[in-house]
Amino acid sequence: MRLPTADEVEQLEDIEKQWAVKAMHHAETYFNLISHVDPSILKLTKIDDEILKDFEETFPEIDVLHLNEDHFKTPAYKEKWRQFINQYEKRVNEYNFGSLIRIDARDDYTEQNTMFGVRMQFYAVEIARNKKGLNDGLRQKK
Repeated sequence: MRLPTADEVEQLEDIEKQWAVKAMHHAETYFNLISHVDPSILKLTKIDDEILKDFEETFPEIDVLHLNEDHFKTPAYKEKWRQFINQYEKRVNEYNFGSLIRIDARDDYTEQNTMFGVRMQFYAVEIARNKKGLNDGLRQKK
C-alpha cells in the first residue's frame, strides 16, 4: 500500500476540517432550535414517525436519555446500524453525513458529551428524544 503524498494529506486534512465545521454548524443550529422551540413539535425529516418506529423496533435496548457508546461502536452494532442506515439512502437527504450526537439528552454539546456518528443515527436518537419529551428540559434551562 502506498503512502499518500504531502498534497494528498493536505487535501484530506482540508476535507476533515470542512466536515468538522459542517457537523459543528449542524449541532449548534439544532441545539439552538431545541433550546427555544418545543422539541415535541419538531419534524426533522418527512418520515420522522417511520424512523422512530423502525429505530425502536431495531434497537429496543438503546436508552436515548443517556447513550452507551458501545451501542454505536462495537463491530456487531456497527453492522446493525449499517443495515438500518442504508435503508434510508434514497429517502433521507444527507443520510450518511457525519454528525455530532449528544451522549446525554440533558446536556449541551461538550467534548465530554459528544460522540461522532452519521446523520441517520442523529435523526433516530433525536426524534426519539423529542417524542419522549427528553429534550424539554433544555428549553426550560434558557
